[in-house]
Amino acid sequence: MRCRTTLAALAVIGLAVTGAPPAAAAPAAVPSVAAPAPEVNPDPIAHDPTIIKQGRYYYEIITGSIETRTYLPVRRSTDLVNWTLLGPVFTTPPAWVVAELGLTPGDFWAPDINYFDGEYHLYYAASSFGTNNSVMGLATNVTLDPDSSQYRWIDEGLVIRSVSTDNWNAIDPNIGFDTDNTPWLSFGSFWDGIKMRRIDPSTGKLAAADTTLYGLASRGGDAIEAPSIVYRDGYYYQFVSFDLCCRSLISTYNIRVGRATNITGPYIDRAGVGMDRGGGTLLLETKDRFVGPGGQTVFLDDGVYRMVNHYYDRTDQGTPKLHIHDLEWTDDGWPLIEQQ
Repeated sequence: MRCRTTLAALAVIGLAVTGAPPAAAAPAAVPSVAAPAPEVNPDPIAHDPTIIKQGRYYYEIITGSIETRTYLPVRRSTDLVNWTLLGPVFTTPPAWVVAELGLTPGDFWAPDINYFDGEYHLYYAASSFGTNNSVMGLATNVTLDPDSSQYRWIDEGLVIRSVSTDNWNAIDPNIGFDTDNTPWLSFGSFWDGIKMRRIDPSTGKLAAADTTLYGLASRGGDAIEAPSIVYRDGYYYQFVSFDLCCRSLISTYNIRVGRATNITGPYIDRAGVGMDRGGGTLLLETKDRFVGPGGQTVFLDDGVYRMVNHYYDRTDQGTPKLHIHDLEWTDDGWPLIEQQ
């Protein structure tokens, strides 16, 4: 379940937005040997990040702020370190979201951005915390450059929804592509785990040609969410978050992975356990200041598989922040992260 975490500081704290350190203070005359300066962590505030590159810029979209009612903030960077805030995708929720949920959500969760069929497709979720009264929507744009005359987010409406009688939850969307470049939507949180539907690339909506709801991973009702699927060397790799998000420094999120030869599964971990039976090889967990890593997306960037996730910073009162890893691979084809 994605957190309605506070990102209000995006609007008021320059360091959190740009990643730039504050100006150094004038050195004190005494003592003659100054104490070491505290480490500055440049990672910007983020929750459930998704990243894509257009031209020279990387664009990041994140879960917004319920305190400030910020719906899907967008930032961009040329180096994945220094970020400039561009503003939100929506200033208010589309009317259909309010009508479907019967309430006005304070923010949108867990965006996922991809480019296909000549447009950028942004999937997102709206819900209320702890329920599966949830919807996933779609917005499109022909460019991510706000300086372009063509820049305009178009609300494409509902993609899929869940209700209390379903055994799944329509949040945490992610688009993966099969070897024919057909898009597939994976999603899910708690309940019976991770599900998948085929997408019609011409509409970005559910494909009429395949109405099967595929089951990809489950922990029998225990915490699993945030799927991300990529293809590499004959295998589809499914990355998921186990355990509990959104609890600041007591969050227990950790990232697991399994793989399959078909995008719809079955996904198996390195020990041979099916992800539909609770399997998942540990990839990243709490270490040092990096508490509860999760909400991940894996993307291919000029031949490099990168994983972007959030964590809670032990050195900064548990503030959720962005972290980017270049994945390495074992000789037998499993992803690993050598260091934080």
